[in-house]
Amino acid sequence: MIPDANRFDPGKVFLENADVLIANEQRSTEYRILKGHVKFRKGNMTLACDSAYFYEASGSLDAFGHVVMNQADTLTAYCNKMNYFGDVEVAKLRGAVKVVNRSMTVTTENLDYDLMNNVARYFNGGTVVDKSGTRITSSVARYEHDTKKVQFTSNVRLVNSKMKMSTDVLDYNMRTHIATIEDETEIISLADGNVIHTTSGWYNLSSEEGTMYNRSSVKTKNGETLVGDVVYYDRKNEKGQAQGNVVMTDEKNQRTLKGDVVDYDRRTGAGKARGHVVLVDMKSKVILEGEVGFHNEKTKESYVTENALAKEFSQKDTVYIHADTLRTVTTNDNVRLLIANKYVRFYRKDIQGVCDSAAINEQDSILNLYRHAVIWSENRQISGEEINVHVQDSTVDWATLPQWGLIVEHVGEKYYNQLSGRKMHATFENKELRRLDVSGDVEALFYPMENDSTYNKLVNASSAYLTIDLKAKQEVERIKMWPDVSGKVIPLFLAKNSDLRLTRFTWYDSIRPKEPMDVLNVSDEMKSIFGEAVSTRRTIIK
Repeated sequence: MIPDANRFDPGKVFLENADVLIANEQRSTEYRILKGHVKFRKGNMTLACDSAYFYEASGSLDAFGHVVMNQADTLTAYCNKMNYFGDVEVAKLRGAVKVVNRSMTVTTENLDYDLMNNVARYFNGGTVVDKSGTRITSSVARYEHDTKKVQFTSNVRLVNSKMKMSTDVLDYNMRTHIATIEDETEIISLADGNVIHTTSGWYNLSSEEGTMYNRSSVKTKNGETLVGDVVYYDRKNEKGQAQGNVVMTDEKNQRTLKGDVVDYDRRTGAGKARGHVVLVDMKSKVILEGEVGFHNEKTKESYVTENALAKEFSQKDTVYIHADTLRTVTTNDNVRLLIANKYVRFYRKDIQGVCDSAAINEQDSILNLYRHAVIWSENRQISGEEINVHVQDSTVDWATLPQWGLIVEHVGEKYYNQLSGRKMHATFENKELRRLDVSGDVEALFYPMENDSTYNKLVNASSAYLTIDLKAKQEVERIKMWPDVSGKVIPLFLAKNSDLRLTRFTWYDSIRPKEPMDVLNVSDEMKSIFGEAVSTRRTIIK
């Protein structure tokens, strides 16, 4: 007993109590043996145990049996044995170690505690449980008491009521509940089965949101996957955003959405992409490209816009289609359609076209063109307010023009065969026109070929109905006009320029797509032609 000593002096170790004190100089002059209700104090730290070796000179001690260390009522540690080195203020806790403070509980077999820097470390496996109930196990952990940060390494497993996390390196803040990810990590949401794979980033266990880097991914139990250089994930609101070479995949519906930035809302099933967007729909055999894209897994609707390009490959030859907006939709009858609106241009080897709006029916293989529709095939042009083309085995089977139609065939120089009427129906065979039926205000202007394969006259005729039958190589077999026919035959050398054109004649070759990527080039001339059409666009999907 030293009555005048400050027993809370942080620089000295005081023996508060012991039932037995043994000083055996023959055994050792460095320490004393203490037994029974042993208690030490150093500053605001106390230590109790069953027995101890006390090294008074260095302020060190070895404590044995029911060791309990208390530090300012903020931390309590339990173990079977503890070695305390007073000169460096390091405590080594061994056997059934348990450390409890306001933010967490640690259990392990071996723990080293640096009291000077308030840093603890276990190294042969341990478990940390924070006040929210999150349980983390690892082979090694380092805890900073002042910052409440813990670094876990090797075989790290984090589990709480909402999620499971597996990794080999994890920094976790007990105060903010933010996990910093530095290695290959898998995060599984227990509520919905969503799985996150990442190697770098952070995740807030309280708000259930995080940001991941280095090509991270989010996968739902329904098969949707979101991958990007940077992925932001908000599980509570079921939203996600990815940036940088983003890929969103819907395995169930065989759709993939790619872009520089992708936003995903799982509640609505909607994903929106920006920048170099590519949407692949394998069921519809369509690839959509553009600067802005959208996909909704619930409504089964997708679209792209801004430099939009569609590649439709359900047939043998791919069709390239451009429009201001391109959509794929599934109707109530489970039929998939590709919809194109405003300044539509398309190209395939054997057929090209333009119009104001268009739709491709996957089930019936029908291409519907609306408003100022024009189709070219070799030297032939077909135009009308509406054109419907049926494709069978990658070739055109039949086509209809239900609202006025004009067929123009370039013969040579300034000469064109021309045919117009209110309604037209064309039948094809082996990529060649075989029969053409025209009804209502039929007008025909054509140049019959002479036996020597020359042209020396033009025929201009009109009637109510017309039928043309053709043989192979587009050779005319029969032309039939009825019931009343009027017209004239003019030798070419007597024909005036005004005789060479029907009233409705227009040759649109200057806006014809010449190759696949030419569909993206919408000229000012085409915009001028389609100006009226845009303001009166037909509604395709009702």
